[in-house]
Amino acid sequence: MSRPFSAPKGTVLFRPGQPCPGFLVLTQGSIRVSLTGANGREVVLYRVQPGGICLQTFACLTLDRTYSAEGIVEADITGDLVPPGQFRTRVAEDAAFRDLVFGSVAHRFGEFEQLVEDVALTGFDARLARALLRLTDQGGFVAATHSQLAAETASGRAFVTRRLAEFGKSGLVSQEKGGLRLLDRAGLERIAADRR
Repeated sequence: MSRPFSAPKGTVLFRPGQPCPGFLVLTQGSIRVSLTGANGREVVLYRVQPGGICLQTFACLTLDRTYSAEGIVEADITGDLVPPGQFRTRVAEDAAFRDLVFGSVAHRFGEFEQLVEDVALTGFDARLARALLRLTDQGGFVAATHSQLAAETASGRAFVTRRLAEFGKSGLVSQEKGGLRLLDRAGLERIAADRR
């Protein structure tokens, strides 16, 4: 039987090598899933929000393996945790649940294709502009450190710092305490659309 589940911002839900406690059907909040290399560099793979699924969890439950990435609560979460055995039963017997899971897997796969394209085929400025646009709040503020932006763009912190300085000189952003302020959203959108 599924049970209610909640966790506050900052909670580490899983780490590499841990077994999966079940499938979380998220109704509120956000979870950031990332990989960290031996060199300490982090890459954000995706975020899980209501209506979406965690591919790490899906892989653990369908392949009987442990987690290979880390999941951290970014905004307080609530939902229902479906135990591993019940997950398999529901996928086999509950068509609506199966459609939800497989549809979410297909959507997440499309996001992974976009991530690979961004990292392999898109210029860094476009990746950085997309990250800034994605992470901005309604007031145009991005509450992220240069290290966090490096993780979002699959790059190094020093490179992010240099490019942000150039963005600042161009009047696109300004550095503020605790993050950045977008000054020219349209300019960042033009950069984000550039595939070079």
